[in-house]
Amino acid sequence: MTSPFITAPELATLLDSSKAPAILDASCVLHPAKFDGDYRRDSGRPRWLESHIPGSQHVDVPSQFSETAAPLHYTHPTPEAIASELARIGVRATDAVVVYDATGGLFAARLWYLLRWIGVDVRVLDGGLSAWIAAGSPVSIGDEPAAIPVAPWTVSATGDAWITKGELVERSESDARPLVCGLPAGSFTGAVPSRYARRGRIPGSVNVSSRELFDADGTVKDDEFLRAAYAAEGVTGAEEVLLYCGGGISASANALTLVELGVTAVRIYDGSLEEWSAEESLPLQLG
Repeated sequence: MTSPFITAPELATLLDSSKAPAILDASCVLHPAKFDGDYRRDSGRPRWLESHIPGSQHVDVPSQFSETAAPLHYTHPTPEAIASELARIGVRATDAVVVYDATGGLFAARLWYLLRWIGVDVRVLDGGLSAWIAAGSPVSIGDEPAAIPVAPWTVSATGDAWITKGELVERSESDARPLVCGLPAGSFTGAVPSRYARRGRIPGSVNVSSRELFDADGTVKDDEFLRAAYAAEGVTGAEEVLLYCGGGISASANALTLVELGVTAVRIYDGSLEEWSAEESLPLQLG
């Protein structure tokens, strides 16, 4: 099975060939909460303007690849809306795509998950922009020429990528499928402030922090580490894996690392704690 990651040297080689992929920078700054309900986000475009892979274009996941009319921050758009936006920025159905970011890798993972869902040949640059620079590859500063739209195209493949609040509410205690929270341990236990209405975790869930699956330089840890981290929480890949976090972003990095291990039966609860915590009747566990 092909890895969902591509290394900086591999990408550099591709860019010098006739098989150059489209490159999308998904950088977005999501600030840590200082108090409960403290949700602050900044566009990553200024960082892209400061330094980016030549020929790449910055895309804003919250506005370009989320349903902006929805009450939640990152509700996934329809497959047709994703394809329409890709066509608008010059990406064809047959194009290979490499996504990366300069803000920790989580938004690159989210964009990867959305594009993979509709059948796009997409990979994530392992280590993001930092890895590209560390490999001695060139960077560009300032804007790039405006993207030239291509003809609209029809989505031909979609997978079962999402699980709803209703499905989780009705999930029985005997359900063998693991429910994994991808937030850091402090958010899982409720020890630190939450960006959302209430602290805590969905009952019955386990914690595999997506950030702990990557080294300090942003590159993914080896498969042995990943497999052990999931196995320690009872996630073996024998059953479908259900994922959530705060708003579906960190969970996408969990999906990315599971696919790296060959576990493809994964679904993300898109509303995650933003939706769950807003409904007072739904339980949350602390500690």
